[in-house]
Amino acid sequence: MAVRPRRSVLFMPGSNARAIEKARTLAADGIVLDLEDAVAPDAKEAARQQVVDAVKAGGFGHREVFVRVNGAETSWGAEDLAALAGTGVDGIVLPKVADPEILELVGKRLLDLRFERNTRLWAMIETPIAVLRVHEIAAMARDSEVRLAGFMLGTNDLVKESFGRIVPGRWPLVPWLMQTIAAARAYNLQVLDGVYNAFRDLEGFKAECEQGRDMGFDGKTLIHPGQIEICNAAYSPSEAEVAEARRIIAVFNEAENAEKGVVQIDGRMVERMHADIARRVVDVADAIAARTLA
Repeated sequence: MAVRPRRSVLFMPGSNARAIEKARTLAADGIVLDLEDAVAPDAKEAARQQVVDAVKAGGFGHREVFVRVNGAETSWGAEDLAALAGTGVDGIVLPKVADPEILELVGKRLLDLRFERNTRLWAMIETPIAVLRVHEIAAMARDSEVRLAGFMLGTNDLVKESFGRIVPGRWPLVPWLMQTIAAARAYNLQVLDGVYNAFRDLEGFKAECEQGRDMGFDGKTLIHPGQIEICNAAYSPSEAEVAEARRIIAVFNEAENAEKGVVQIDGRMVERMHADIARRVVDVADAIAARTLA
């Protein structure tokens, strides 16, 4: 399966026409047009139509286009889905997923509305109950009709619902973040880190991007265009990493190493699993390079 970079995924209010137009020019890998938290109740219907028109119009280039709909339990959720049917949207982001049943119901709704098969479902993990049930939620990926592609972390809501505080390093959240990553990997799902609120604090943001990358996130959701460049850099393999990865692959591809599980490179013992890791690094780097040249 081809690798699709999702280093930077920017949330933009669905009610802001200028922001949507600007999204077509940004260096983000993905754009989330938000119909939920970013839109006031009295603006929901107008924002919905604006987002539908924007998705249909296209022009987003390589950028993956997601729409965060209102929750299925709200009076707007069903209408959001109905309006987006046939638009070709890449992903539906479902907020505050707390149990696997809601994914099954929404997946059936997408089928009934005849959404394109490449439209995928993304679950936001943003409540304590969602973290406690994240394995069950991730397991819904086994049902192809659910179309589950990955998780987006709602870290602000997680802190709020747990009566915690947002602190540098996020140490209170680390166990929950790692639990979600583990569940995602167990079912071959993508997983994107939550937003960083202090968008002018670029050093703090860079540190959190690097922390998330080292944890194993595929990328990060953002709230401001000024965060894109730093995020893309953090989640892109460095030239040195790519060169080392290509070297490991080349050594294992040598005829005399074809059946070996371990080889020696510069005095280091390198296992075949490291070659698998190296191939992913190269695949990601190649996908990013192809996007840059497009």
